Amino acid sequence: MITGPLKSKIDKLWTEFWSGGITNPISVIEQISFLMFARLLDINEAKTEKKAQRVPAAKKELLFGPDEQHIRWSSFRHESSPDKLLKIVRDELFPFLEKELPKRSALGNYLKGAQCLIAKPSLLVTAVNLIDELPLARADTKGDLYEYMLGKLSTAGIAGQFRTPRHIIQAMVRMLNPKPTEVVGDPACGTAGFLVETMNHLLETYSTPELVHTDEDGVTHHPGDQLEPFRKHIQNGMFHGFDFDQTMLRIAAMNLLLHGVDSPCINYQDTLAGSFADRYPKESGDFFDVILANPPFKGSIDAENIEANLKSKVKTTKTELLFLILMLRMLKMGGRCAVIVPDGVLFGSSKAHTIVRKLLVEQNQLEAVISLPSGVFKPYAGVSTAILLFTKGGRTDDVWFYKVERDGFSLDDKRTELPKDQNDLPDLLTQWQARNPKKKSDRTAQHFFVPLREIEGNKFDLSVNRYREARHEEVAHDPPKVILKNLKKMERDIQQGLEQLDGMLK
Repeated sequence: MITGPLKSKIDKLWTEFWSGGITNPISVIEQISFLMFARLLDINEAKTEKKAQRVPAAKKELLFGPDEQHIRWSSFRHESSPDKLLKIVRDELFPFLEKELPKRSALGNYLKGAQCLIAKPSLLVTAVNLIDELPLARADTKGDLYEYMLGKLSTAGIAGQFRTPRHIIQAMVRMLNPKPTEVVGDPACGTAGFLVETMNHLLETYSTPELVHTDEDGVTHHPGDQLEPFRKHIQNGMFHGFDFDQTMLRIAAMNLLLHGVDSPCINYQDTLAGSFADRYPKESGDFFDVILANPPFKGSIDAENIEANLKSKVKTTKTELLFLILMLRMLKMGGRCAVIVPDGVLFGSSKAHTIVRKLLVEQNQLEAVISLPSGVFKPYAGVSTAILLFTKGGRTDDVWFYKVERDGFSLDDKRTELPKDQNDLPDLLTQWQARNPKKKSDRTAQHFFVPLREIEGNKFDLSVNRYREARHEEVAHDPPKVILKNLKKMERDIQQGLEQLDGMLK
């Protein structure tokens, strides 16, 4: 959690960029990310220098040479001349981040093409001072700071991609319950919200709070916690994200870095394109234990660019259907997936829609269909969506349906937080853990099971309203003669009132 003063600093920083002429929210976050990255590099460099005093071999890990010390954050932040500060940052620091750092550190790969858009020296001075005040050395705060900043994104991309609300991500992660030994992927990662929340889930589930402490260097230690044996895997091989937007990849890498994942595998790639399997043969087939995603589902893709294996499964150019086929391919046998899809996937009547739904229930185990209210993604979009949870392989006997009617926020563009009793998500998690297909389902309730044979009889329709029964309440009415008698009395009363009014006007 971050405090009000910290939020105020982020708000002020955001306002300063806006006033300084950088008004695109993505550009603002990108520029702030570059500066935060520069400060984090300096923090880590200082730790390496301390280590090198004890272990001389650690000098090889230093990123800045003797003639590059002036472009370190701890050096240029003291520059008194705004014009000289801008010259150092724009003409020396950014070229270093873009060209030299990738040669010395894997993290530098996410900074290729980095450009300084800050043209006003006064704006840079303000930004440097404000970022210098942020507690980036504190592992328990820096991730929340970045999440708060990402929450200011309020526009959807041209391909239909937009930021998934954090509370929806949390529910999906908790339902799949990723383990520290597993490999987690997102084929359209955006800002890496699902991967970050998976890391948070691991810390909450496997760490012992009273044992966690942060030393004077800002390093968080988990002595004796259950994640320690898997630390190398978590840092280097657990998290994989793909996106075709280079800016999103930078933000995703920064988001994971600030949440304690030092070497995430974030790749620039259109996962639906034909080159994906050639470039990432292992990652693109039978590789992931868990996939969590909210892929873009607006419009279609050029048929010539679709990966051949996907086209062999279903002939369509609709991205929402292609991503489902892709995720089935990327999962290991027995791998689990939670994905957000538009409602059209659930009941679309085209041949492609039917084939995909049939594939999910007849060749895999479709475990749940969770209907979300249409306002969940406002102000980005008002589209109705659902969450599909499935396991690769196995078989489907019964599908669990849950209709979320309230997610804890108003369903208008303001998305105001509501009282806790107006949130179905805690009940969703409770009922998910307690679900039992052997118990008789009440079709008028928010959650129930539907057997496969019934779904097959409805052309594999997966919309909750197809199977949910309306609750009818018996209403007692007076006999018709009594109703008629009452109406006549009312008519007489009205007539008497009109006569009295007429008499008063004479």
